[in-house]
Amino acid sequence: MLLVLPALVLVVTVVGAALGSALLLALGLAPLVGEPALSLDGWREVAPDLGTSIRISLGIAAASTAIAAFVGLCIALAATAAVRRSRLLGTLASLTIPIPHLVGAAAIGLLLADAGFLSRLLGVDPPSWPPLVGGRLWVAVVAEYAWKESAFVALVVIGVLSSRAASYGETAALLGAGRWARLRYVTLPLAAPALGASAAVSFVYTLGSYEVAALLGRPFPEPLPVLAFRLFTSIDLTARSQAAAVAVTTALLGLVVVLLSLRALRRLAAEQ
Repeated sequence: MLLVLPALVLVVTVVGAALGSALLLALGLAPLVGEPALSLDGWREVAPDLGTSIRISLGIAAASTAIAAFVGLCIALAATAAVRRSRLLGTLASLTIPIPHLVGAAAIGLLLADAGFLSRLLGVDPPSWPPLVGGRLWVAVVAEYAWKESAFVALVVIGVLSSRAASYGETAALLGAGRWARLRYVTLPLAAPALGASAAVSFVYTLGSYEVAALLGRPFPEPLPVLAFRLFTSIDLTARSQAAAVAVTTALLGLVVVLLSLRALRRLAAEQ
């Protein structure tokens, strides 16, 4: 604990100062123009778009996290089943993580656009290609987050299974457990805490990430980070309080997800 304390203090200070200043701006206590006065005008003015943005952001985060968790778990199970496969899949996952999301978004756009690589490979004309990029279902956005975050989930789960699953699995096999019984009663329970924690991290990150949705998503309606960025960069300085209100709302949603995840992980640990 003492080793991570300096970094923890720095992170808490920076994040706390940022959230505090955003909250003061959203409440009208630190406006860029005008006199300070406690007010909820920032939320009132953005209310017509806020509900839709929340639904879109939660939908994107939930869909991409579910896919990433499933794919990451499958990769981890495959990697821990054989040494050679473990090295190969671990290397591929490690190479995926350092790629910036902006670069990944550009690659997914070139792959899934109506005149992209995949449509040309399949011989589909652009007018007949479904709107995967900029479409109403946010397919390209979900695909990019799922691809990137699945590598993160896989590495976290591999780290847990590689150190514990083999010995527990051998013990279960000696007691007569079959392959599927070992998977159900040994491997999956061991992987569950790491899977839940990494999925929660992926969900919160996706909820607050801006660049992928801005590049691959629809111009309107907007997810919460895109809405906040547009309002913050508006030439109308009074829109800054609206941007801060959206940012605070996003942070509160992320905090709720973290608390629910911690509660679920504690319950899971108690059951085990």
